[in-house]
Amino acid sequence: MPYSASPSRSSAAPHEAAPEPGGTGTADSGPKNLLAVAGRVFFPLALIARLPYAMMVIGTLTLVVTGRDSLSLGGLTSAMVGLGAACFGPLIGAAADRWGQRRVLLVAGAANSVVLLLLTAAVFSSLGDWAVLAAGFATGATAPQIPPMSRSRLVGMISSSFPARRRHKVLTGTMAYESAADEVTFVFGPMIVGLLAAAFGAAAPMFAAVALTLLFVTGFALHRSSDEVPRHSDADAAPAPVSALFSPGLLTAVLGVLGIGFIFGGTLTSLTSFMGDAGHPERAGLVYSVMGIGSAVFALGAAVFPAGFSLRARWASFAGVILLGALGMQFADTIPLLLVALLLLGIGVGPTLVTLFSIVAERSPHGRSATAMSMASTGIVVGQSAASAVTGQLGERLGTDAAMLVPLAAAAVVIIASLINWSLSGRADRASAR
Repeated sequence: MPYSASPSRSSAAPHEAAPEPGGTGTADSGPKNLLAVAGRVFFPLALIARLPYAMMVIGTLTLVVTGRDSLSLGGLTSAMVGLGAACFGPLIGAAADRWGQRRVLLVAGAANSVVLLLLTAAVFSSLGDWAVLAAGFATGATAPQIPPMSRSRLVGMISSSFPARRRHKVLTGTMAYESAADEVTFVFGPMIVGLLAAAFGAAAPMFAAVALTLLFVTGFALHRSSDEVPRHSDADAAPAPVSALFSPGLLTAVLGVLGIGFIFGGTLTSLTSFMGDAGHPERAGLVYSVMGIGSAVFALGAAVFPAGFSLRARWASFAGVILLGALGMQFADTIPLLLVALLLLGIGVGPTLVTLFSIVAERSPHGRSATAMSMASTGIVVGQSAASAVTGQLGERLGTDAAMLVPLAAAAVVIIASLINWSLSGRADRASAR
């Protein structure tokens, strides 16, 4: 069971077979839809609260490249953001599982706002590169984990409010929405960074991220839905041991999410190099948004996939589409051709992310929902940051053509992880049949 439910709530697994959740709710069928449970404020609040997280890596890259005139330092600072998120993101999720999301998010949001201002000051100061790199690490370490905590809350609502026969369908649609919400923020995050940087300077996106954090992350922390993922006490059923988070099935899904992060970082930084050759590096975020548009649209479409189209088949199929898009980037020597390749890449990325987070939700150990979701969401930032660092080095030393190879290598990681998952899922199916 991928969450901790209170004793008075249903404890049936959320992935049991169920019909379409639409229609009028009754005492037997539960609420009409998830919106009736979460409230109208939850979804827009959770969506906007994700923006600082989505702006973090590209904002850091733009800030450092502009302020220090170094693509390689920008990539390294982005990598430090990812390293900080990798070290502390799962710990923030574990703290939320232990003490509740509200207090953890309030502390993380306040700390992250201060650190973003310190990073901006360090870039434009006379301090050495070490100060910029240290501030980048602290930025990732304090980043509020909105995406995984939103998923944990929604899974908790599905558990407590919907009968077992409806949970699978509601959960599938919810994971599709959540992945599309991630895609939307990863579209508009870079777009906002690009627009603000072009209009008001490289520091403007950081000030905007601080404002969004103080307003919307705080609002998300205080929303009543935080009670849907209660902290553990001695009276609760003990959560699964930490070792359960390292099961092969869950780690394979996290590897797939890491590969998607590689695609984000490699694509964005190689586009920065490409647009830099054209004399407009600050417009890379706008070009990058084309990939996100296709990704968001097809992520939402994943909600209507037939039940016979299994999760492992979806992952393998759309990983192939990702590979085609990455191959197209290798031969795109003009912006129109590059846009076509990015659109194809996005068509594969969206449904793959939906599938991966659905797998993570199903495989999350009992009482470790926020931690497992944080591991997956952190994988995006870690992959994005690491690929940004590698791509930045390649772009500065060997040129744009070398930088374009990173998205292709990232697509290979997603393909390999899907094949491992196919094997693991097949073994589990055979064991279940026996």
